[in-house]
Amino acid sequence: MILNHIWGLYAHPVDEWKSIDQRHESMTFALSHILIIALLPCAAAYYASAHLGWSIGAREATFLTQSSAMTMAIAMYAGIIIATFALAYLIHWMAKTFGADPTFTQSLELAAYTATPAIMSGVAALYPELWFVTMVFLAGVAYSVYLLYSGVPILMHIPEERGFMYSSSVVTAGLIMMVVLMVTSAIIWTNGFGPEYM
Repeated sequence: MILNHIWGLYAHPVDEWKSIDQRHESMTFALSHILIIALLPCAAAYYASAHLGWSIGAREATFLTQSSAMTMAIAMYAGIIIATFALAYLIHWMAKTFGADPTFTQSLELAAYTATPAIMSGVAALYPELWFVTMVFLAGVAYSVYLLYSGVPILMHIPEERGFMYSSSVVTAGLIMMVVLMVTSAIIWTNGFGPEYM
């Protein structure tokens, strides 16, 4: 099954990384995983924006039009997929520096499974309170970082010391990528491509 590693990554991550390393499924398998997982937060964000409304503090709930919410959900889906591939490319590109020689499929596996908790935290949008969504997202990102640190030495077949430096470099590059994505979104938003409110 495509989603068979999710429970293991939460329940016993080190053993699950070893299982992923032994199997090394195809590029299609890793791609299918991320394509399905990315649907969850996008569907939740669409439903919350168009039907539940977002609340910030004591203000009234804010709703988007259905077409605007759908556009935002599609853009979010594309952003998640592109960001995962960009992270996989960074992992692959930096590998030789740290003495690893993974295939791009291994790099995509690491990126896809590492990003899973951060992506799945988007389901919190079904309770559209900003403080709640922020807390769940931060917890998801923290667990994704933990998965990265535990998975790099196993999947890349390098000692833990080098794995720590490799993971730290990937986290730094990932944070820079996130800031670039946020700035790009803000620029697009302020230049007339923002959502329509009801």
